[in-house]
Amino acid sequence: MYAEPARFCTRDGAALEPKEEASDLPGTVLDERFEVRHQIGEGGMAAVFLAADRTTGADVAVKVLAPHLMADPQSVERFKREALIASRFDHPSVCPILQLGATPTGLVYLVMPWLPGEALHDRINRTGPLTLGEGLPLLLQVCRGLQHAHELGILHRDLKPENIMLVNDPALPGGTRAIVMDFGLALELVRRPASQKLTAVGVVLGTPEFMSPEQIRGRDLDARSDIYSLGILAFEMFAGRLPFDGDSAQELQIARLRGQPTQLRAVRPELPARLEAALTRALAMDPANRFPSMAAFGDALDTVLRSTPPGAGSPE
Repeated sequence: MYAEPARFCTRDGAALEPKEEASDLPGTVLDERFEVRHQIGEGGMAAVFLAADRTTGADVAVKVLAPHLMADPQSVERFKREALIASRFDHPSVCPILQLGATPTGLVYLVMPWLPGEALHDRINRTGPLTLGEGLPLLLQVCRGLQHAHELGILHRDLKPENIMLVNDPALPGGTRAIVMDFGLALELVRRPASQKLTAVGVVLGTPEFMSPEQIRGRDLDARSDIYSLGILAFEMFAGRLPFDGDSAQELQIARLRGQPTQLRAVRPELPARLEAALTRALAMDPANRFPSMAAFGDALDTVLRSTPPGAGSPE
């Protein structure tokens, strides 16, 4: 961790913005250890750089909070909390955070393992819906990684194909490992002092297309909310589309609150009924009707995998 730099003026209390831009980082060495090479990604919240760990010789990814968000104490606190949460993970299908730090000018960054590969979102866009042989092993890995997080009292709250990284792993059947990324919106299932709460009651955080009904309503969440989101992700993985219809994020949310999801075999009739039944249960509107745990969802998917002949369920 790090000694926090000054972020507020001592005269008038105004927030101080770092003079350094994230784009200035290539060529610098962070914490006398991480040599930043070049930028590999950027979003509204952060930029990501490839760096070399001088201590181990391994490549790492450095995620830097956007400078304009440094003036927002809640954004800084969420970024730091992501590091504290992910530093507790010890599972091959969940990405850990190796270090939290700050540049001399105040840019806050996270260091994580470099995972060469592609996001599940990109895979679906590139190849179309996955076969059972491709998709089920990946879903099982995600279930087990999320069960690990849930056992630590952590909900992801933002499951979507963009947050599942697929990396090469010759040790696994199929040669691909699925890794759950980005716990920036994670929720700890423990009581926090009121002064530490980062989400007001009724405030909705997450990606609208993948939220559970209770998440849309701003209600209390438990592991079954992640199960619902993973059900939507799994449906898109195999069907190439979402299980609800709508022309906007708002219409998709209303559809989840009022309607029933499209049945998987209405889109791909060659897929097994057991898989459709598992996803239908995961997508139950009432959490009480879903799987009681991510492990139970994984067991149902494993049963499908074990009972499916090789080559079955491939798109025609």
